[in-house]
Amino acid sequence: MTREIRVQGTVAEGFEAVREEFTAVLADQEPHYAGQLAAYVHGRRVVDLWAGPDTDGGTLYGVYSSTKGAAHLVVALLVQDGVLDLDREVAHYWPEFAAGGKGAVTLRELLAHRAGVVGADAGFAPDELADDRAVAARLAAQRPFWRPGGAFGYHALSVGALAGEVVLRATGRRLREVYEERVRAPFGLDFFLGLPEEHEGRFRTVLPMAPTPEQRALLAAAPGGPHDLASIAFNRNAALPTDLEALPNSRAIRAAGPASAGGVASARGLAGMYAAAATGAEGRAPLLTAETLGVFGQIQSAGYDLVARAHKVFAVGFQATSENWYPFLGAGSFGHSGAGGSQAFADPRAGLAYGYTRRRFAFPGGAAPENERLVRAVHEAALAAR
Repeated sequence: MTREIRVQGTVAEGFEAVREEFTAVLADQEPHYAGQLAAYVHGRRVVDLWAGPDTDGGTLYGVYSSTKGAAHLVVALLVQDGVLDLDREVAHYWPEFAAGGKGAVTLRELLAHRAGVVGADAGFAPDELADDRAVAARLAAQRPFWRPGGAFGYHALSVGALAGEVVLRATGRRLREVYEERVRAPFGLDFFLGLPEEHEGRFRTVLPMAPTPEQRALLAAAPGGPHDLASIAFNRNAALPTDLEALPNSRAIRAAGPASAGGVASARGLAGMYAAAATGAEGRAPLLTAETLGVFGQIQSAGYDLVARAHKVFAVGFQATSENWYPFLGAGSFGHSGAGGSQAFADPRAGLAYGYTRRRFAFPGGAAPENERLVRAVHEAALAAR
């Protein structure tokens, strides 16, 4: 049964079909749906839509692994500056990381999820997960779960902490500080790594997944056990297993902003960050040069992901958006989705930056299925507007 949901916000001329598609998509969502859609084309915001109770364009949601996009953008800036070298060993910046046979792992391999340190043998306590330095210290001593470089698997709750420690060792500053100074504040982005107390009133708690009986059966039948790679990567092997759905609902997580999954953002903030990176926005030049965009959009890992147990494709840190989900996007499109359903990316060839959030945790986790329709509508409008 479909129902009508009132869509609010604006679209630029030529993007009316995006509003129509958003309206059509929402008609099939559950009764408590709330979400946002935003897009920029060549630095101009052309889509700014939202729907649902207790929601407007400035509402903030937990965006889970879409946070990783902010972390990888910081690394890209430092590589562009010459402060970091993708092909230097991580241990060059962080000597303790060499323990357990990880001495030859390069920064490029680490960002491409090839290092094999997806988690810790005994898992992490909740206070550790909120502290990237605590996670990094534990992982420095951890032996890899596969021969580094020999395979790849999603470092779901660890890659941001590992990248952050490299940034700290190379610059003397925490990753979230560099992000705030060079990315968030200059562009006025509603995308926070560490949500200030004064913005707490804009945050909405994540609503848990609401699967149908058929979907519950699929979840129950999923392969894996308490100590497999996926459980280790998502900290389900800990004494107090992580409830991923509730993670952003912790003030400790929101305040600390761990760089793997602790970010808080609106769709405007997600799309705005990718516009800032690739095309420029708010009258400012792009943060990344064409050369850097080419380097960080280049595919590094493609094939069977040992954690996801599925075919996945990663660029340098970022997900290869066109290869994982939307083949109609331009080659070199890069971004990062989040477990709750968020999606964010840049398609430099189309001059497009996209951001989507939702309040209800999506089934089965990861980029919500409705993104397929919304991305296509936005992309077609962007191409037609050339």
